[in-house]
Amino acid sequence: VIRNSVIRGPTIIGANTIIENSYVGPFTSIYYNVKVLNCEIEHSIILENSTISDLPVRLQDSLIGRNALVTRNKSLPRALKMNLGDNSHVQVRE
Repeated sequence: VIRNSVIRGPTIIGANTIIENSYVGPFTSIYYNVKVLNCEIEHSIILENSTISDLPVRLQDSLIGRNALVTRNKSLPRALKMNLGDNSHVQVRE
């Protein structure tokens, strides 16, 4: 399901994925059962059953493992670059 979002290919988006109020840029692969909410992602791979939401900056050049949760928190970094393993949980400071 894609709502109120921009998808700029080439991209791969798996089944049962929800993308809302987001930008998915080129060279991004999103596996199945992923939620991308209120954020920007580009040049990245997001593995299955993960959630990426409410990030204050673009997630770029990143690899996010299975069942990962990446959300916004209260402190603001200027850039994000991540390589997360399976079952990771990351809070991004506001």
